[in-house]
Amino acid sequence: MTRTIVASATREIIIGFDQPFCVIGERINPTGRKKLAAEMVEGNFDTVIKDALEQVAAGATMLDVNAGVTSVNPNETEPGLLVQTMEIVQGLVDVPLSIDSSVTAAIEAALKVAKGRPLVNSVTGEEEKLEAILPLCKKYDVPVVAISNDETGISMDPDVRFAVAKKIVERAADYGIKPHDIVVDPLVMPIGALGSAGLQVFALLRRLREELKVNTTCGLSNISFGLPHRHGINAGFIPMVIGAGMTSAIMNPCRPQEMEAVRAANVLNGTDQNCGNWIMTYRDYKPAEGGAVAATAAPAASSGRRGGRAARAGAGARTE
Repeated sequence: MTRTIVASATREIIIGFDQPFCVIGERINPTGRKKLAAEMVEGNFDTVIKDALEQVAAGATMLDVNAGVTSVNPNETEPGLLVQTMEIVQGLVDVPLSIDSSVTAAIEAALKVAKGRPLVNSVTGEEEKLEAILPLCKKYDVPVVAISNDETGISMDPDVRFAVAKKIVERAADYGIKPHDIVVDPLVMPIGALGSAGLQVFALLRRLREELKVNTTCGLSNISFGLPHRHGINAGFIPMVIGAGMTSAIMNPCRPQEMEAVRAANVLNGTDQNCGNWIMTYRDYKPAEGGAVAATAAPAASSGRRGGRAARAGAGARTE
């Protein structure tokens, strides 16, 4: 069984088909968040601290950390800022981190200070990226998110996206990186713009699991971009992609409706043994007045604190 191991200084997490769904908290990312970007540029990390603590308290298994505050001279500005952000977050929470950057120098700088075994987010099928990122993953012995686009862009044909994922897995093998250390992002398209987006990703996930035997992830809220009541779509999408084979997602764990869907899928998949986490989380649950879902449930933890993208398809799909 494919198992991707990530770790903080004190805690190890396994991403796998026989494991609870891995929730990668998306909030420490200034993309589309002008206030957060301005704070980080000024050296103010109050929101970063708040988001780190809230996401872990809400049930995030991991945290994604991004410091891409500007497109101006990112090779100069981003490495130092990402290191500073990583060190602050590592000092606050005990969950593994995902190092999220498109700047190779920033990824390497963050790897040098990372504790445990972080996830690198990300590499694409572009030759320049493969040659830059894969050697770093081998050098630091860390897993990597493989995004299914290349020099030609993002294909609307799911077979092409599968071929790009296969290419990345094969190129990684050339560097001695095993498939269990590749977490493929098959790229979720907005369902409002492409009616077959759901069916496409379900089919892709099955192929990635059965043929490449890799773990998978996505920017979860991409699916609902442009639609009203996005969290309803997201919550419906979660158990369906988990059923198709997805093992993690970059998402907002502070949305109770979506986290309930994750926890329910874990129960129904048999990865929440004896429904233990569900019972501990919701045993004091009371519906809100008017029958609305209450947002008061606190995540349960088996030991210690419970831990835990901007759209890759150009959708800008982050939800606040």
